[in-house]
Order: sequence, then structure tokens, then C-alpha cells
Amino acid sequence: MSDSPRPLTGAPPLGERLIEAALAGCAAISLLTSAAIVLVLAQETFAFFHAVPITSFLFDTEWTPLFERARFGIWPLVCGTALTSAVALLVAGPLGVLAAIYLAEFATPRARDRLKPMIEVLAGIPTLVYGYFALRVVTPCLALVIPDLQGFNALSAGLVMGLMILPTVCSLGEDALHAVPQTLREGAVALGAGRLATLFLIVVPAARSGLLAALTLGLSRALGETMIVAIAAGQQAHLTLDPRSPVETMSAYIVQISLGDAAAGTVAYRTIFAVGAALFALTFATNALAQRWIAAARRVG
Repeated sequence: MSDSPRPLTGAPPLGERLIEAALAGCAAISLLTSAAIVLVLAQETFAFFHAVPITSFLFDTEWTPLFERARFGIWPLVCGTALTSAVALLVAGPLGVLAAIYLAEFATPRARDRLKPMIEVLAGIPTLVYGYFALRVVTPCLALVIPDLQGFNALSAGLVMGLMILPTVCSLGEDALHAVPQTLREGAVALGAGRLATLFLIVVPAARSGLLAALTLGLSRALGETMIVAIAAGQQAHLTLDPRSPVETMSAYIVQISLGDAAAGTVAYRTIFAVGAALFALTFATNALAQRWIAAARRVG
């Protein structure tokens, strides 16, 4: 008599089919949610563009939808969003990557067990607290060394946003460095490379796709941040790239109008959806471009 297992034949049991259907349904939730968001945005955005020419939205340089002489140029909000996000990435990028390198390559197990939870605590602080910290602590400190700094400004908001996304960049960057095979390090050492040469010429280039992914996720988080910029940046839609000046971001404007400054169904109210669609498109384009860079980095690696 043969002891080999009998091949599986026929349809799978009912329980397996139910579990498979449940898992497929869970996977479909994200797709359905994204489709519903796009549908609502598209419907209300088209209604907005029935009243406002798209040329005005794309080429005007003023954003004053609540004024008597309303102007609907999106660029002041785009510049405010890009400015604060760029400042945040300039803070979180170098600090997050260097912290990840230290935790992955230099820290002792005891130091890693102490430092990593301290960094990750930053991710649990409410953004409302970050916003008031930027307004009441960071801005007065910066004013001591930057005399022309205004009370509400993009610089302090961007700096604190960088601290907020620092745990994301650090944690994902550390995972990317840990994923580099140990054999690459051992091979470099066997060829006579020192520790720093092995790190910066072998390990970091091998992990660059993961590091780029960490920076991309941090940037996406900064693009959609609301409370920090709403509190500390000033909510003034100026077309400027001066970080000392007050600015308004897309997400902060959505919050402002959602508080009841415009009646439902009006053109001013529908600007929420037009700005939301623009923010969605900006985030999607940023992620798509970053994915191309990550794929190119993986091919080179």
C-alpha cells in the first residue's frame, strides 16, 4: 500500500471558498474606497468648472474665492503646499536617513532598543500639538535669528512637519538597510574595504530603492498634512516661495471652508472639491514619478 498523499481533486471545501471570498472582499475595499473618492471629486469638480473657467483655475495667480471679487487661481495654494513640503523633506530626509544608518549599522542592540522607541514616539504625537509647538515655540526661536520672519510663516510649519515625518523615513530606511544581504558587507570587507567605505559604497547604494520609497512616503504625508500648516503657516494664500512669509496649503484651505465659511452648493463651497482633486492629482503624480525612480534604482542595483 502506498503512503503517498492523494492528489487534491474536485472543488475546495465550502469553508475555504468562504474564506477566499472574505479575503478578496477585504482586498477590494481599498479599490472601492478609492473609486468612490474619485467619483465624488469628479462630480463636484465638474460642477465647479461649469461656473469657473478651467483657464482661470490653472493660469490665474490669485486665490480669493470668498471675496466679493472672487479669483480662483490655484497656484498660491500649490506653492504653499510645495514650499512647506519641501522644507519638511529637507529636514526629514537627511536626518531620517542618517538616523536609519546609525540604527541599522552602528548602534548597539541596547542603544537601538532605547533610541528607536523614542523616535517612533514622534509619530504618535497629535498634529494639533505639533501645530501649536510650531507657533508658540519654533517661530519665536527662529525670530531671534531671522528678523524678517513673520508671526505665521512656512518655515516653522515645514520644520515641524519634518519632525513629524522623521519616524516614517527612519523606520522604513532602517528596514531597507537591514534588507541588504550580509554577504555584500562580508565581500566588501574581504576585499579590504573599511567600514565607512562598505557602508557608503556598498550598503547604501544597494538600499537606495528602499530609501527612496521611505522619502516618497514621507513626502506624501507632508503634502496632505493639515493641522500644522493651518495653525502655524497663516492660512493666507500668497503666491510666494519665501519661507518667511505666511502661506496657505491645499489641505488647510479645505479645512477652512469646511468649517462653514461657504454655504453648501455655492461656487465657493465647490472649491473644496476642486482643490481636493488638484491635491489628489499632485499626490498621484508625485508618487508615480517616485515609483519610476525607485524602479530605475532597482534596475541599476
